[in-house]
Amino acid sequence: MDGNSTLWSSNSRPPPIDTVPTIFPRVGYSILSYLMFLITLLSVFNNCLVITVIVRNPSVLQPMNIFILSLAVSDLLIGLCGSLVVTITNYHGSFFIGHTACVFQGFAVNYFGLVSLCTLTLLAFERYNVVCKPKTGLKLSVRRSILGLLFVWIFCLFWAVTPLFGWSSYGPEGVQTSCSLAWEERSWNNYSYLMLYTLLCFIFPVTGIIYCYSKVLTSMNKLNRSVELQGGRSSQKENDHAISMVLAMIVAFFVCWLPYTVLSMVVVVNPELHIPPLVATMPMYFAKTSPVYNPIIYFLSNKQFRDTTLEVLSCGRYISHEPSVSINMCSSSRNINTHSKVSPL
Repeated sequence: MDGNSTLWSSNSRPPPIDTVPTIFPRVGYSILSYLMFLITLLSVFNNCLVITVIVRNPSVLQPMNIFILSLAVSDLLIGLCGSLVVTITNYHGSFFIGHTACVFQGFAVNYFGLVSLCTLTLLAFERYNVVCKPKTGLKLSVRRSILGLLFVWIFCLFWAVTPLFGWSSYGPEGVQTSCSLAWEERSWNNYSYLMLYTLLCFIFPVTGIIYCYSKVLTSMNKLNRSVELQGGRSSQKENDHAISMVLAMIVAFFVCWLPYTVLSMVVVVNPELHIPPLVATMPMYFAKTSPVYNPIIYFLSNKQFRDTTLEVLSCGRYISHEPSVSINMCSSSRNINTHSKVSPL
């Protein structure tokens, strides 16, 4: 194995994190710090706004929006435990706050990132049930939503905790200003974790999201054609809007998580490969941008949520003058009549 392929051998004791020498140009650290500051600012503002809107407006707190509330909480914690810390450490030029803080940051970003990812998958699955399987008896309720989220948080906790007990580990990565899973460690113990982690926490969720939303859009098209045949109004514009929102969610999902997954698998397939520090760092930085995208996508896709958000931002002065009908990917086919449209979220 090439001695330069890792910062230290997996069999040797790593140097203290606060004494790791600068391995990246100082201006590079400054640029990363500035970018992470913007990401932190947007993450905290966007997700605090989502939480405020849902908590202050009981009419918005519907079973499906409980998933959005959970997603906003996990995304907010990613911003506070991940992006904020990385902003400070990049400004300093090293992870100067110690090994314990490094392990905590790696654990927190891994845990809350997985929760966000799995919540998106659960959201897609429930939308699929409501739209495509309205007669199966799996009616969405607040209790069902809470039980589903409880399973997600416990399932993700298992994959975040096991590295603390020796199955893989957490440590500094790339340019040494952030911490994550020690995917650079060359050992079968780490490889086994990464392979199962990738399969169960990335490939399965991605497959589920793509399958569920493809079925939802297909079902919506069929319902709209049925409405038009019965003399209802065409809803092609709403269909196009729904498709663009779904594509935006999937693209954002891949932008955030695919680079990290690919890099982890490359290390497993080719253990001798030398990865430059900046290349090794960028995937985790992409993952830390996920809390910025999700609130924006839901703001654009759900008119009720959008109107309520604008009312909060304007201190109650905003009044919607548009019709309340929109594409709702959570509406059931049983609610469609000849003069309605398949009602985005």
